[in-house]
Amino acid sequence: MRPEILVTGSGWIPQVLEEMERRFVCHHLARVPREEQDAFLDRVGAAVRGVLTVGTIGIDAARLARLPLVEIVAVHGTGVDAVDFEATRQRGIQVTNTPDVLTEDVADLAAGLLLACARRLPQLDRYVRAGEWEAKLPLTPARSLRGKVAGIFGFGRIGQAVARRLEAFGMEIRYYQRSVAATAHARSDSLLALARDSDYLVVCAPGGPQTHRIVDAEVLAALGAEGTLVNIARGSLVDEDALVAALQQGRLGAAALDVFEDEPRVPQALRTLDNVVLAPHVGSFTVEARTAMGQLAIANLAAHFDGLPLPTPVDPPPPRP
Repeated sequence: MRPEILVTGSGWIPQVLEEMERRFVCHHLARVPREEQDAFLDRVGAAVRGVLTVGTIGIDAARLARLPLVEIVAVHGTGVDAVDFEATRQRGIQVTNTPDVLTEDVADLAAGLLLACARRLPQLDRYVRAGEWEAKLPLTPARSLRGKVAGIFGFGRIGQAVARRLEAFGMEIRYYQRSVAATAHARSDSLLALARDSDYLVVCAPGGPQTHRIVDAEVLAALGAEGTLVNIARGSLVDEDALVAALQQGRLGAAALDVFEDEPRVPQALRTLDNVVLAPHVGSFTVEARTAMGQLAIANLAAHFDGLPLPTPVDPPPPRP
């Protein structure tokens, strides 16, 4: 008999969806109108043994309480900050994620966003489309990347992949995270020092309480009026109000953002600023990455139900004191 799982999130690659439906009895929460979801969980929750969720949704204690038989939560993504580990730990629920398979595509987008800001690609596109080139209107020159400093906050798999790409542009790489990485790149003493030392600050660190709004007004001020912020991590790492104010007042040069504090709601102020490049959280949104992520998430679920070692288990953080 196929195990029953609750699936949150949507937009699954067809190949992944087909495999999901073949291996499990799937209850898709996203297909149920929001006002009917509680009743839906009342109907199916008692039989659900696994949860397949996405990094931005995760699962909280309240939802887990409605799923008394859940044994595993498989996160489709690397970030697990939306998973309530206190709740999973108490019940011995295993948690998995999908590292590595999305690293290169997310790093590609980070480099692309940085390049788009530096070379003003969105503005140039609008300039041509509006006929301003033909009208010979003045054009603001862009900035070269060569010789500039890219500071990378969070130097794990994705941060290091971003560094490799930006090195190819002739940029100097610095980084900051609490631990010292095995790299020849210089480590700044703090995030504030990294911002002060950098022309571009690329946020690649994990989300969660320890990094909530860690990129604050002081860090943005240190990055400065010629600096650029690039965020492909989590919107929760950046104080969005401080970011808007710094951009509006000219205390920060530009920003390129793939993630936001309250997705999919993006502040109107960010939408109207000309020195901002926006993307709808699509760092891993390629056919190749999403297929590999889905297959790995399914492999974790299948391994658990077959009594086999999990391919990519997540070690829970230590209990809160």
